[in-house]
Amino acid sequence: MAYDTGQELDPKLREYLNRYIDSRIIGASKQLYDGLNKKIKAVEDKIHQVEAKTVKNRVAIVASKGTLDMAYPPLLLATTARSMGLEASIFFTLYGMKILKKNAKLKVAPLANPAMPMPVPNIIGALPGMTAMASVMMKGMFKKQAVPPIKELLDMSRESGVKMIACQMTMDVLGIKQKDLIDGIEYGGLATFIEYGMGSTITLFV
Repeated sequence: MAYDTGQELDPKLREYLNRYIDSRIIGASKQLYDGLNKKIKAVEDKIHQVEAKTVKNRVAIVASKGTLDMAYPPLLLATTARSMGLEASIFFTLYGMKILKKNAKLKVAPLANPAMPMPVPNIIGALPGMTAMASVMMKGMFKKQAVPPIKELLDMSRESGVKMIACQMTMDVLGIKQKDLIDGIEYGGLATFIEYGMGSTITLFV
């Protein structure tokens, strides 16, 4: 940078003054830049906070039951939501954890279940083998309508981006280990799901 005092200066003094002025300008520019960056970051943080609280097009589902008939609804709803472009998450808790177990053999009991397509009297439903028969019958009904089995629905959920969360509290209470569950899932507490559900347009308890 040129520096002119109107009279000749010693070359060394001129060089020193030029370096000094340059350093002051650079220092002031850096302070201004850092100040602007801090303000921009503060605004961005506020925007992120607002976005986090904003209701989004997503579905939050709680799966609390582990029978064959109750395993289909959360998985079908979640995969359908993803096919429509919505975010989806299933929080597996209590008996719903059974759905996530490796090689799970889910069943449906006809005993005291008047909603079965073929109502079975309690005395017959209590007979040995009736639960297995009812389970086979239900699987056949779903297969006839080309509905994938539970294992395939779990794979479809993971591949489509459904967030599947295993309840850590349930795991501790029931003595379930991570090695007992399928791969590709997350682990979290109640607060994890509640925080997700707060920003959802649809929340369901199954």
